[in-house]
Amino acid sequence: MGASEKLLWKLYVGVIGAVTTIVAKQAVTTSWKIVTGGKPPKPTDLATPTGEAVTWALASGLGVGVSQLLAKRLAAKRWSDAVGQHVPPGGKLKLKI
Repeated sequence: MGASEKLLWKLYVGVIGAVTTIVAKQAVTTSWKIVTGGKPPKPTDLATPTGEAVTWALASGLGVGVSQLLAKRLAAKRWSDAVGQHVPPGGKLKLKI
């Protein structure tokens, strides 16, 4: 697999990752509002109870992490179907100019 395919893959999965993060963050925020009836806490606000801040951190981290995992797996499947090759291995991309 050449450098152009590796670069294309990195761009493809990067865009998908960015969009997924935005959507997941909004979904977690909306879920928090539905479940608790209030806005998500600001972890740096000292008036926010530590337990609530930790719960928010866990919920948002888990929500974003799982959604990115699923999106990357879907992207890898679609890449494999479209290109006919497995996704490029991770690591550094070396370009010869």
